[in-house]
Amino acid sequence: MNLILQALHDIPSSHIEHIAQLSGATRIEQIGTYACRLREAKPHDAIADYCFEHRIDYGFVPQGKHLSGFGLVVMDMDSTLISIECIDEIADMQGLKPQVAAITEEAMRGEIDFAESLRRRVALLEGLDEGALQRVYDERLQLNPGAEIMLAALKKHGIKTLLVSGGFVFFTERLKQRLGLDHAHANTLEIVDGKLTGKVLGGILDAQVKADWLVRTRDKLGLKPEQVIAMGDGANDLKMMAQAGISIAYHAKPVVRAQASYALNFVGLDGLVNLLDHS
Repeated sequence: MNLILQALHDIPSSHIEHIAQLSGATRIEQIGTYACRLREAKPHDAIADYCFEHRIDYGFVPQGKHLSGFGLVVMDMDSTLISIECIDEIADMQGLKPQVAAITEEAMRGEIDFAESLRRRVALLEGLDEGALQRVYDERLQLNPGAEIMLAALKKHGIKTLLVSGGFVFFTERLKQRLGLDHAHANTLEIVDGKLTGKVLGGILDAQVKADWLVRTRDKLGLKPEQVIAMGDGANDLKMMAQAGISIAYHAKPVVRAQASYALNFVGLDGLVNLLDHS
């Protein structure tokens, strides 16, 4: 195994050497400005806590496991590909952000059913002018750090991308066009006479539907589960992540970090590239 270490800052040599000693690594190699690879490393119980304490992301990657061996990356949108929760920002236009954000947090932690939480949150948006959606996209939506580096690496290797979100088509479709994503699926807000009705059209894209889209897209591409990477941050992503050969918890809730193949707690989305393009 190779142990990849990365951070948002210079990793002190004393930290690297300590981790190398714990893991029994045979060689230390610099692979990026703030990233290094420890060759022939072995897991050790103390590594996780030490890295978290010093704000270092780590991952044990089998030798020979490389990004080019994958064919599909499936991503959540809110707080994964982008830095905001769109529904919370839409609610802010109504002066209801605290109420909606509290329900969002409950759902992200897995404390309430996602479909129920979405219906409750969308109901609070009744009467809002549809122009608020464009304002959120124009004024507040930002890609998470490293997103463009990650997407460029995926395109270089011919890896298809699927954006699957419990959020809204209004945003996923715009991101699909802007970023050149291959597939995107989300929920559709009902709008009548230029106003949100407080309802979602059709069935709700919840955790199971996310997983179903991954499987459907994977099968259509003729890929095996081990050729798929899934990235998410909340409990609603767990079923989807369980269908992928590698799952990435991105700045995620503890319940998601505990079940993912790798956790990126500090670095940006380009951390995926450091993990698998330099393994």
